[in-house]
Amino acid sequence: QKPESKKNTVTITIRCDTAVNNGMHLESKWAGIVPASGCILDVTTVEIEQGNSVFDILNRVCQKYKIHMEHRSKNYINGINNLYEFDGGRWSGWMYSVNGVFPNYGVNKYTVKNGDEIKLRYTCNGLGEDLGASFTG
Repeated sequence: QKPESKKNTVTITIRCDTAVNNGMHLESKWAGIVPASGCILDVTTVEIEQGNSVFDILNRVCQKYKIHMEHRSKNYINGINNLYEFDGGRWSGWMYSVNGVFPNYGVNKYTVKNGDEIKLRYTCNGLGEDLGASFTG
């Protein structure tokens, strides 16, 4: 018998807690877009292949779970679940972190590795200050 090959996986979650904290979920125009729980996609485990980027993983889960996503050249995420940059204020938009670190480059430039924890979160101000963002180059 051949030993079972172990699959490489990452986890990903998509949240908009800052939008909820700012009361957006209470406004009728955000009904169905900003869930009161702040959770658009709960922590989900995804198999990866060598060379996959954060964009590849995000795109795959959005297609699988029918979550709307709009991007600029696979580099910058404009909107998820019809929640877009600037909807929550002047400096609002989607940010990603991997293992708690916010890379200072596009989602297609970050190659994932086994065990990575990816979080896509919506920030409403301070370019991620409300997420506790600290940047790396």
